[in-house]
Amino acid sequence: MLGGASLIWMIVLPFVASAVAALLPSNARNAEAWLAGGVMLVIFIVVMMSYPDIAAGNAVRQEISWVPELGLELVFRLDGFAWMFAMLISGIGFLVVIYTRYYMSPEDPIPRFYMFFLAFAGSMLGVVLSGNLIQLVIFWEMTSVFSFLLIGYWHHNPAARDGARMSLTVTGIGGLALLAGMLLIGHVVGSYDLDEVLASGNLLREHDLYTPILILVLLGAFTKSAQFPFQFWLPNAMAAPTPVSAFLHSATMVKAGVFLMTRMWPVLAGTYEWFFIVGLAGMITLVLGAFFSIFQQDIKGLLAYSTISHLGLITMLLSLGSPLGAVAAIFHMMNHATFKASLFMAAGIIDHETGTRDMRRLGGLLSAMPITATLAMVASAAMAGVPLLNGFLSKEMFFAEAIEHHADSWLDTIAPYAAVIASTFAVTYSIRFIHSVFFGKAPEPLPHEPHEPPFFMRLPVLLLVLICLIVGIVPGRTIGPYLHSAVVSVLGDSTPYYSLSVWHGFNLPLMMSIVALVAGVLMFLVIRTYLATSEEGPPFFRRINGQRIFEQVMVTVSWRWARFLEGWLGTRRLQPQLRLLVVIAFIAGILSLWRGPMLPDVKLPASSDLVFSALWLLGMACAIGAAYQAKFHRLVALMLLSGAGLITCITFVWLSAPDLALTQLLVEVVTTVLILLGLRWLPQRFQEVETPVQAFWAQLRRYRDFAMAIACGLGMAIISYAVMARRPPQTIADYFVENAYTLGGGTNVVNVILVDFRGFDTFGEITVLGIVAITVFVLLRRFRPAPESVGSTDQQRRQSADDPAAKPGAGTIASDYLYVPSVIMQWMFPVIIVLSAYLFLRGHDLPGGGFVAGIALASAFILQYLAAGTRWVEERLRVLPVKWIGWGLLIAAATGMGSWALGYPFLTSHAQYVDLPVIGKVPAATALFFDLGVFALVLGATVLMLIALAHQSIRKLRVAKTATLAEQEVQ
Repeated sequence: MLGGASLIWMIVLPFVASAVAALLPSNARNAEAWLAGGVMLVIFIVVMMSYPDIAAGNAVRQEISWVPELGLELVFRLDGFAWMFAMLISGIGFLVVIYTRYYMSPEDPIPRFYMFFLAFAGSMLGVVLSGNLIQLVIFWEMTSVFSFLLIGYWHHNPAARDGARMSLTVTGIGGLALLAGMLLIGHVVGSYDLDEVLASGNLLREHDLYTPILILVLLGAFTKSAQFPFQFWLPNAMAAPTPVSAFLHSATMVKAGVFLMTRMWPVLAGTYEWFFIVGLAGMITLVLGAFFSIFQQDIKGLLAYSTISHLGLITMLLSLGSPLGAVAAIFHMMNHATFKASLFMAAGIIDHETGTRDMRRLGGLLSAMPITATLAMVASAAMAGVPLLNGFLSKEMFFAEAIEHHADSWLDTIAPYAAVIASTFAVTYSIRFIHSVFFGKAPEPLPHEPHEPPFFMRLPVLLLVLICLIVGIVPGRTIGPYLHSAVVSVLGDSTPYYSLSVWHGFNLPLMMSIVALVAGVLMFLVIRTYLATSEEGPPFFRRINGQRIFEQVMVTVSWRWARFLEGWLGTRRLQPQLRLLVVIAFIAGILSLWRGPMLPDVKLPASSDLVFSALWLLGMACAIGAAYQAKFHRLVALMLLSGAGLITCITFVWLSAPDLALTQLLVEVVTTVLILLGLRWLPQRFQEVETPVQAFWAQLRRYRDFAMAIACGLGMAIISYAVMARRPPQTIADYFVENAYTLGGGTNVVNVILVDFRGFDTFGEITVLGIVAITVFVLLRRFRPAPESVGSTDQQRRQSADDPAAKPGAGTIASDYLYVPSVIMQWMFPVIIVLSAYLFLRGHDLPGGGFVAGIALASAFILQYLAAGTRWVEERLRVLPVKWIGWGLLIAAATGMGSWALGYPFLTSHAQYVDLPVIGKVPAATALFFDLGVFALVLGATVLMLIALAHQSIRKLRVAKTATLAEQEVQ
C-alpha cells in the first residue's frame, strides 16, 4: 500500500531524470538508456504496488495547497482508470527505451532524445494523474510542447520540422479551447476539483453553458486524438523516429483525447449534442482513416491512418452514451496500445534492417526475418480483429453496441453499416501490410541486407505480442480484474454486466465479424495489383492534401491577414501607436466616470504647503521640458526626466514613504545611467527644413498631441487625487499594518507585503523581470548601431585633438580623462557591497530589502564598467548574471515549495527569534530566503542589461581596429 506522496514522485522523477539526461555526454548511450529505462521501470513497479488500493475501490489522492483562497491546488489522483493509463505509459515507455537503445544511431544526439522523452512521459503521467482541471490543462499543453520536440528531433529533416510545427499548432489551439472549457466548468460547478466536477453531471448538462463547454472540451480532445477534421497532423508526425511513434502514437499522446472524453463521460455524455457531435466525428474518422490506410505505401503511414481509424472507433463507442459502449471503449484503449506499439516497433525494425519502409520495394522478408515477420503478422491479425487475439474481443463488443438503439437519428441507424465497412477496411490494410512486406517475390536490392535485429531490439515486440495472445485467449483471468477496476472508476454505480468470454455463440456480432473478415480478404484480392504500383494516397482523395491545406491556412492567417491588419492599423512610427493607446485609455476613463462618478465626494484641500507645491511645479516643469526636448535633444530630455524622478523621490519622503523613496532613488540612478549608455548608440536626429505648408501641418499635429497629453494627464491627475482623497471605511491596508509583525515577523510593512503576504505576486514579477532582462540581452546582441554612431563622439574627438599624447580610442572610459574620479569609483565597489548587504539584512524591519539591495549592488558594477571599461572588469571579475537570475528564481521557488514539506500552502512564511551566541536574540523569517532570491534575480537582470550595453563599446573598438588595418593595407 502506497501513500499519496508516491503520486508526486511518479511525476517529478521523469522531469528530474530529464534534467540529468541533458547533462550526460553525447556518447553515453548506455548510461542514457539505463537512466531512462530505470526511471520508467521504477514508475511501473510503483504503479503495480498501488493496485491493492485500486482493486478495493479506493482512489489514492494527494493534495498540495497552492493558492487555496482561489481554489488553486495541486491535486494528484489515482483511480482505476488513471491506474490503467499509468501502467500503459510506464510499461510501454520502458519497452520503448529498450528498443531505442538499438534503434538510434550513435551519431544521433541521444541525450536530447531521452531528455525530451522523459519530460514527455512525466507530462503524460501528469495528465492522467491530475485531480484538478487547470492542472490537467497545464500538463496537457506540456505534452504538446514535448511532442513537438520529439517529432522534430531530426530537425535536419524538413518533413520532421513541418510535422512538428503542424502537431504543435493543432494540438496547441485545441489546448487553448480546452482551457476555456475547463474555466467554464469551474465557473458552473464552483470548483476545479475533478471529484466535485464528476459529481456534478446533472448540473452541467442542465446549464445554459453546457453546449459551449461541450464544444470547447471536444475541440481539445479531437485535436489531441486526431479526430475529424483534425486528423491530418498525425500522418505528418510519422517523420519522427520510430520509438517516438511507438510511444506517442500508441499509448500516450493520441490517447490523451479519448482519455479526456472517457474521464468526462459521466458529466458530459448522455445528451443529443454529445451523441451527434462525438458520434459524427468518430464515425467519419473510423471509416476514412481505415480507407486511407489501405492506400499508403509507407508502413508508418499505414499504421498512422489505422491509428486514426481505431481512435475513431473509441470515439464512436463513447458517443453512444451507453455504459457498455464506455466499457468497450476502455477495453479497446488497452488492446490498441499493445498491438499498435508492437507494430510500430516492427516497422522500425524493418526500416532499420532494410533501409526502407516503402512497401512497393519490400517483399519476401519472411525468409530473411522469420521471427520479426511472425510477431508482426500476429500483431496485424490483432489489429484486424482475428479471433483468439485481444483486438477481436473489443471489436465484438463494438459490433454488439453498434446494433443497439441509442437515439432516434440517422447516425444511429447507419452505425452498424459503418462498423462493418471500417472493419472490412481494417482486414484489407492488415493483409496488405503482411503480404506486401513478408510474402511475394524477394525484394529488389535494398540499402541494407535484410536480417534479424538484435534480440533485445526484438524483445519489446515479443512481449507485447504475447500480451495480445494471452489476453485474446484467456481475457477473464488476465485483463478482466484490471479492466473492471478501470470501468468502475469511470462508471461507478452505472457499471453494467459485461462478459469477456471468447465464445458467445452464433450471434449477430459474430456474423458481422465473419462478413468483415471475408469481405476484407476479397477486397485485398481485387485491388492487390493496383496497390503494388499505385501512387501514395487513396483514389478520389489523393489531391486533398491535409498538409497543403494547413500550410495555406497558416500563410493566410499569419501572413496575408497580418499584412492586411498591419497596413490598416499598423505603422512603423511609435507616436501613432502611443496616440492610439492614449485615446483608448482616455475613453475608458471617461466611460468609467460617466457610469460611476467618483468626484462629487472629493473635497479640495483648504490649504497647501508652499514648498511642496513649488516642488511639484518644478517636477511638472521637468516633465514638460523632457517631453518638449525628447525629439532632438535626448540628453537634455533625460536630464529633465531624471529631475522629475528626483522630485518623485522627495515626494515619497515628504509623504512618509521611505521604502518607496529609497527604491525610486536607486532605480532612478540605475535606469538613468543605462539609458544614457543606450543613447550613445542611437543615431543623431536633425530638424528637417520644412515648407510653410509642411510647417503648418507639423504645428497642427503638435497642438493635437499637446491637447491629448493635457487631457489625459489632467484626467489621470484628477482620478489619482480622487482615489487618494477618498478613504473607504475599511481597506486591506489595515490588515497588513495590524498583522505584519505578528504573522510576518517584520515591522517594515511594505517589505512584509512583498515577500510574505503577496509573495506569490512578487514571484511572478521577478519571473517577468528575468524574462525581460534576457530578452533585452538577446535583442542587444543582435543590435548594430548606425554607422555614424560607431566612431568616437564629438567630445572624444576634441579631447584627443587637444591631447597629442592620447592613445587611439581614448576617452571611452572615465579613467581616460577623469583619472582620480575613476579611482574613487573603483574604490566604491566594496563599500557598495557592504551597503547592499546592510540594506538586504535590515529590509524586514526597516527600509531596504532584496530588491533595493540588488539595485544598489548593480550600481557598483555600473561604476566599475564606467570607470575602467568592459574588458578591464570582465578580465578581473567573473560576471555571470544569467546564473544569478537562474539561482534567484530557484531560491525563491524552493522557499515556496519548502512550505509544502510541512503541509502548508506555497510560500507560507514562518518567523521567530533566534538566539545567537554573543549577539543574542535576532529576528529570523523564512521570507529572508525568498528575499535572497529576489536580490539575486534583480542583481542579475540589471547587470545583464548593463553587459549588453557595455559590449557595444567592444564592438566599436573592433570596428575601429578593422578600419585602421584597412587603411594600413591601402597605404
